[in-house]
Amino acid sequence: MTSSYLEGVSNELSAFGYNRDGKRGKRQIVIGLLCDSSGRPLTIEVFPGNTQDPQTLASQIKKTARRFGGREVTFVGDRGMIKSQQVKDLQSEGFHYITAITKPQIESLLAAGVFEMCLFDQDLAEVETDEGVRYVLRRNPLRAQEVQACREDKLSALRRKVEERNHYLTEHPRARVDVALRQVRQQGETLRISKWAKISVAGRVLCLEVDEQALAEVGQLDGCYVLKTDLAQEAASKETVHARYKDLSMVEWAFRTSKTVQLEIRPIHVRLATRTRGHAFVVMLAYRIVAELAARWGDIDLTVDEGIGELTTLCATEVLIEGKPRCNKIPRPRGSVGRLLKAAKVRLPDVLPCSGVRVATRRKLPENRISR
Repeated sequence: MTSSYLEGVSNELSAFGYNRDGKRGKRQIVIGLLCDSSGRPLTIEVFPGNTQDPQTLASQIKKTARRFGGREVTFVGDRGMIKSQQVKDLQSEGFHYITAITKPQIESLLAAGVFEMCLFDQDLAEVETDEGVRYVLRRNPLRAQEVQACREDKLSALRRKVEERNHYLTEHPRARVDVALRQVRQQGETLRISKWAKISVAGRVLCLEVDEQALAEVGQLDGCYVLKTDLAQEAASKETVHARYKDLSMVEWAFRTSKTVQLEIRPIHVRLATRTRGHAFVVMLAYRIVAELAARWGDIDLTVDEGIGELTTLCATEVLIEGKPRCNKIPRPRGSVGRLLKAAKVRLPDVLPCSGVRVATRRKLPENRISR
């Protein structure tokens, strides 16, 4: 019986930092993040920028099995993370997996008769093969609408391109029609709609036609996705498999928070690989604080960023005795700050010792030097 789930995502970062020669430049790193089923980071690892996502999973498997002593663990990863080799690595350690398959793989399984299109009409369908592999099928209607809207936007963009070229051909009698045709077709290839959006020529006029049959075939799998797992039904129902895969959104949120919002892991102002790993580790610990604050401030109508901004208004009063600083008096927090501290279960002391040492950030250091 599987007792725990680990969710992992690899994400590439473009980080401006310093090379070994001391020159500032752009370098790529890949960060692998391993979380538990509730989205809390357990471990973070840094890889060179040319490392493919599936290659980052092998070290996570070894780490879980040998360093952490994990048993009966299920790894959850997206369709680019867990592939055939990674499945073998997991099974060799007695682990299980939950992942998604690609659209070409779905089409192959449909052609092979493993499952049928009618199963996508159900809320949540399941198919199990003789090899013990289970497929969980679902169609997301909202995602299907988004894909269709995106396809219509691309068609509108191509139609505008056709109108633009036709207008140019009308105003320039010497303009070559084949050049305009090639430009429009290249636009269709770029937009990836050339399979069903056909461009033809009638005299000196470009015509855009939609192949409805080809369009129906392309849109057949809109919003459809298939999950794949080797877990037995006794260990996890199809609802559990689906829920665990959807929990990957929490790992993605951890990456977004670490890369952009409060933490901003970029740029990396270190040269050595050990310091780069240390920087990523500190950011992971900081994210755990951000996630904890988000959970504790859930009932307060403030984001974590806004809450931290409120806390910066809390100041201490320096107490001088015979002209020398002795302690810092902490005033009673005002309403909004008091609610944030109470929700975070933080109790401030009345007094803090003061050594008289001034601490300045790199930004404020020049100002302090000038004032002195």
